[in-house]
Amino acid sequence: MNEFLQKLAGILEVEAVNEGDDLKAFPSWDSLAVLSVIAMLDSNYGVNLRAADFQTVKTAADLWNLVQSKKTA
Repeated sequence: MNEFLQKLAGILEVEAVNEGDDLKAFPSWDSLAVLSVIAMLDSNYGVNLRAADFQTVKTAADLWNLVQSKKTA
């Protein structure tokens, strides 16, 4: 999960993202960031998400758990 959080921090252009961080609290969390996260998840984790999948995601841990559930599905 550390690598995932580092990649997320890179997309959000911040020093670090923690599991409990509310993604919407980041100033750079916008539709472009969501698209960048979708592309990162596809290329690094083989998980295909849609923007609609992010409606239930609040924290970085929520996003990680969603990715894990899609990997096993």
